[in-house]
Amino acid sequence: MNLSLKGKRILLGITGSIAAYKAPFLVREFIKQGAEVRVIMTESASKFVTELTLQNVSKNDVVTDMFDKTLQENGSWHIHLAHWCDCFVIAPCSANSLAKIAHGFADNALMALVLALPKEKPLYIFPAMDTDMWLHKVTQKNCNTIVMHGGAIFPPDSGELASGMVGEGRLPEPSDIVSKITDDLLSRKSLKSFLKGKKVLITAGPTYERLDAVRFIGNFSSGKMGFALAEEALNSGAEVTLITGPVHIDTIIGVHRIDVQSAEEMFEQVCNNFSHYDLAIFSAAVADYTPKNPLEEKMKKENTGEELTITLKKNPDILAWAGKTKSEHQRIIGFALETDNEIEEGKAKMKRKNCDMIIINKANAPNSGFGGDINTITIMAKDGEYKHYQPLTKKECAKEIITKAIQLF
Repeated sequence: MNLSLKGKRILLGITGSIAAYKAPFLVREFIKQGAEVRVIMTESASKFVTELTLQNVSKNDVVTDMFDKTLQENGSWHIHLAHWCDCFVIAPCSANSLAKIAHGFADNALMALVLALPKEKPLYIFPAMDTDMWLHKVTQKNCNTIVMHGGAIFPPDSGELASGMVGEGRLPEPSDIVSKITDDLLSRKSLKSFLKGKKVLITAGPTYERLDAVRFIGNFSSGKMGFALAEEALNSGAEVTLITGPVHIDTIIGVHRIDVQSAEEMFEQVCNNFSHYDLAIFSAAVADYTPKNPLEEKMKKENTGEELTITLKKNPDILAWAGKTKSEHQRIIGFALETDNEIEEGKAKMKRKNCDMIIINKANAPNSGFGGDINTITIMAKDGEYKHYQPLTKKECAKEIITKAIQLF
């Protein structure tokens, strides 16, 4: 027997979808692979599959009521259960539950466990619903929000639905769900220690170049890509320092964060830290130029006339400096955001800046570039070999980039 999940402790959440009838079979598949399973159900789920059935197949009590007196003996049952598991699987996950997870609701036992789940433990979500509900913009937005907060969404299969219609929305077969989770857990285990003992420096976000007391020159970078890279490097065992321009993203627990505003400030921090690191990833969108004579006071349009001329001076080229300065043991990765001839431009930039790898994307293409949660990247190695990727979430892009970065060592 193949015990691919031997010793794993799996928390299985079941929500109010007709696909909940597959849950007992899913529990049996997990157990056949050597896992121990605990089940949490929403009240709606109990309309489709019984608590008694799941209790019998899992050989454990099933949690349905967050205020059940039998759960309160040790206090904070949801915290203990969330720390007990190796991963949390929600299958099936209804549209309503997706919305609650995306927005942090904790109005039932299952949702309380989602919020209690430690950050390092994976959350696997398998939505199941009618096609129109799955493809609705709100549902897709909720999925993106969950992914940005670290959850993994596995899109539903296509086929015949409970409504009699045919389309996307079916819960995958239990054996397929177990296979997907097994693959991901093995991938996480293999990557977890590859950067152990390595120090990684990452730059992220835009820079703001001050014009006067209230205005600046900037760009549309959100910093999401850099923060995703920092989290993935941390998950791979590295000690991570993140130097970031002005962004609206929470600090990642375990990552040393340094906030800067201008290109000059970012350059100074890179210079101060660079020699201590094995790998540096320069994902920040650093301004090439800055005003030569920024004003201390607010510029008045009454005093500038119909036209305004601003003299700019070049900022330090951080990536070029790192390429010239790096020692034999250090590796650097650059980013090239291009509008035309991106492969040729990326290859030239990598050579010019002495990068060990470069990440190329297009500024004027859909699902690519600044701001959004999706990116379309090409990873190019130092020898010029490259691989195009289909649009991925920035978290997924980060995983691909860090996987390739590991190979540099």
